[in-house]
Amino acid sequence: MTATIKRISWYVVSLLPALLSVFFVFYTLRLLYVTRWLTAIRVGGKGAYIGAAIFPLLALLFGWIAWRCIKAARRA
Repeated sequence: MTATIKRISWYVVSLLPALLSVFFVFYTLRLLYVTRWLTAIRVGGKGAYIGAAIFPLLALLFGWIAWRCIKAARRA
């Protein structure tokens, strides 16, 4: 494979985790907005607390993966 094809491949691969990161950032903000910063939660709605902890972690994880793929593309 040529260097250009490798570079383009890494950029294409980095697109999926980057989009997932953006999605989880959006969903975190949406969760906080809908629950009024976790003050208006339904009875038994403890899943909102789990989502408020997990969604930002997933956004950071996928952002880190995308960043690593972009770094690999620059090295290729």
